[in-house]
Amino acid sequence: MAELLAERFETMPPQLRIAARFVLDHPQDVALMSMREQAQQAGVSHSTMMRLARWLGLEGYEDMRNLYARALRETTAGLPARQGIEPDGDSGFSTAGVVADALAAQISSLGEYGNAMQFIAAADLVAGSRNLFGLGLRSAYPVASHFVDIMSFAAGGERKVMLVGEMVGQGLEALQHAGRGDVLLAVGMSPYERTTIEVARQSARQGVGVVAITDSSVSPLTRIAREAIIVSSNSQSFFRSMAPAFAAVEILAALTAARSGTNAAERVKQSEEQLAAFGIYWKPPR
Repeated sequence: MAELLAERFETMPPQLRIAARFVLDHPQDVALMSMREQAQQAGVSHSTMMRLARWLGLEGYEDMRNLYARALRETTAGLPARQGIEPDGDSGFSTAGVVADALAAQISSLGEYGNAMQFIAAADLVAGSRNLFGLGLRSAYPVASHFVDIMSFAAGGERKVMLVGEMVGQGLEALQHAGRGDVLLAVGMSPYERTTIEVARQSARQGVGVVAITDSSVSPLTRIAREAIIVSSNSQSFFRSMAPAFAAVEILAALTAARSGTNAAERVKQSEEQLAAFGIYWKPPR
């Protein structure tokens, strides 16, 4: 069902696209919440949810919920329930447990077969890059920065690894002469930064291989990228979580290092020894 929604997404009327985006991004809610609750969360009318089901060839929205409920049962079958019990008077324990469990589940899902195949395809592209660029703005900035930092240690030969953007020393002009053989890692979550989308699109026009880390199969970055890694940004609190995106860049870096033909561990050791010689690291007083 998710593939069909993504395939037909661009041809849907605007209101149906909003409903479809909710279904794609919140499959567990589709299985567990009523249609009216889902409509309220998505910001559309309940009749729009019913029209979405009919658009997909289903008789009603209950058929959609049943499909997602069955998928959820199959996914969670055999998983142990959380064992923690909230101590009396400690409401924070419950919140901490819920948030931690949600993050653990989101990160764990990155290792599932379909997601692993996305990582492998992206790593093959990154490993063969001539130069590597990282781009992310606002909350996505530290994710792109983390990836560039890791890959700077492991880079071999003459490959340059650069963080680009308006917030860093290397401005977007660093991509002006990028082209075939170069790779741009673009990180973006909804609501998407216009600059990230436009830079990724222009880079793709120049022949740069774009790898996206984003939050939906219908994200504008997914449609631009040669390879896309989809992560959840849903949170049990008031903010969008970037923890799965951080985990994604670490998985991608590990796979890239394994495919690059260089001894990444030795390069990291040499870099750290050089930094230590410059007095970068703190040492306890003697």
